Amino acid sequence: METAFNEETFRNDFSFKNSAKAIRRFPFPFSEDGYMYTVNMEPHVPGPKGTVFEPMFDVDEHYLSEMHDRALVLNEDPLRCQSLPHMTLAGWDLLELIMESKARDYPEWFELHKDGQAWHWINRPLGIDQKFTFLDESTLPYGPMEYITRQSQGDFTLQDQRDENLWMDAGMVTTQADWSLDFDIGMGFHEWHAPVPRAHEMGVFDRALKFLLKLQHGAPVRRFNWTLTVDPLLDTSPENYPKWGPMRADIRPENVGERMYLRVELQTLYRLPRSNGIAFAIRCYLIRFDDLVTIPKWGRRLHRVLRDIPDDLATYKGFLRNRNSLVQWLSQYDDGLPTSVGWMPD
Repeated sequence: METAFNEETFRNDFSFKNSAKAIRRFPFPFSEDGYMYTVNMEPHVPGPKGTVFEPMFDVDEHYLSEMHDRALVLNEDPLRCQSLPHMTLAGWDLLELIMESKARDYPEWFELHKDGQAWHWINRPLGIDQKFTFLDESTLPYGPMEYITRQSQGDFTLQDQRDENLWMDAGMVTTQADWSLDFDIGMGFHEWHAPVPRAHEMGVFDRALKFLLKLQHGAPVRRFNWTLTVDPLLDTSPENYPKWGPMRADIRPENVGERMYLRVELQTLYRLPRSNGIAFAIRCYLIRFDDLVTIPKWGRRLHRVLRDIPDDLATYKGFLRNRNSLVQWLSQYDDGLPTSVGWMPD
């Protein structure tokens, strides 16, 4: 697989960039010219070659830089990774799932060799060569969830299923869109989704929970979520709001294309075999408006979505104060032509 890893930053000088290939394969989240919060689950099955859906866990040109940024966040705030004591087995489940998937989908970068409980993991991009005993924490430098998620793009939470509910009882969360693992850990499904407008009244989360409680091992599902951010900052956590919140006031019509980013989460969910928990992977993708509008369909559609979205959802997504500037800038890329069904480029 031909991929060169970028040297880039998601803070300070913000040298993050998307290649032409990364722009073309960006998971644009809108399949029509409007948006309303829905469950929008579909099977997480291999997608077309070259898309983010081709592998189970996408590894792209940003891999090394994202792992470096994760290490910086954890050094500043170790509580971004937490696991309640009863979630250790779920952590081993997640470790196995990610290692097996990456070794299968990216054999040139990752290898996993098993001899009973004696495992050997090789991660060439990060220079890791680790022999360990499966289910024996003492043979790894970190707990199993932290060990593998320090090597995996995106955030991860582990849900324990009990009392007809899902409980967020473990996670590695360093690239989140304005929510806190330290605040949410131990909460039930409806509690951690409480800030989302409209969805509760519409019954979205009741349906989602009912669906997820029946999720089967070997039949993962996926959905999109999205928001907007100023500059390519991965860590937009409540803990760091004083750093990134004021950046929203810096947007003007003349810098929208350069500084506004669409932030898309490819969310995938997996039933875990031993613990019966659910792993929730939240992979974040960023694209600058200037790059997004190079795909004409996306420029037209984003203009229409942001123009027509209800105010309460625009507030929740964090761009109400800048909406007029964004819509005005995007309008130059909307020629009024119809857009094709689906999110893939024409």
